[in-house]
Amino acid sequence: MFTGIIQAVGTVVSMQPTGGDLRLRIETGQLSLDDVALGDSICTSGVCLTVIELPGDGYWADVSVETLDFTTLGALQPGSRVNLEKALTPASRLGGHIVSGHVDGVGEVKTIQKKGNFWEMLFTAPQELLSEMVVKGSVAVDGISLTVVDIKDNSFSVSLIPETLERTTLGRAKIGQKVNIETDVIVKAVKRQLEQMLGKKKLTLENLQEMGY
Repeated sequence: MFTGIIQAVGTVVSMQPTGGDLRLRIETGQLSLDDVALGDSICTSGVCLTVIELPGDGYWADVSVETLDFTTLGALQPGSRVNLEKALTPASRLGGHIVSGHVDGVGEVKTIQKKGNFWEMLFTAPQELLSEMVVKGSVAVDGISLTVVDIKDNSFSVSLIPETLERTTLGRAKIGQKVNIETDVIVKAVKRQLEQMLGKKKLTLENLQEMGY
């Protein structure tokens, strides 16, 4: 598990195809790996990867064809920058929200606007992901814990402080760039419970009100 508080930005230095899968080497830069062992997890731009080798300046990880198809990792190239976060320990501060590193889908940067000292970023996303978001709730974008500002028919927006732009890859984001999205596990759990209670009925405010909610 992770918190969505990015600890460093790393760099892809090698990509080795292995059949349909991929072996990926990441240089971790300022992220210390002194407390990382083989088999540990590192969230890499929102994707939970297992460390299989520790060459000293970074780590190697195997990426399955399913992960390549379902996330943005398949579009990485040597030199690409990635957000990094080591897995939680019992003593870790939960500064963001609970992030599993299991990406729910891919979105796209639609607009970037400066508003005072903040930046507002709008992302398009599939409807099934938007239905698992709530205004002022949490969402992980490329592994970064962010607060949802607004939700529209096919998009959602977040507000970014200068610190987030400085310490993550979103500071270099471009219009049209693809991003990994993981919705809040608590919202997903509540949504699933409500859907089970409604049975064949759609999850709408009207149907919930009919059931006394």
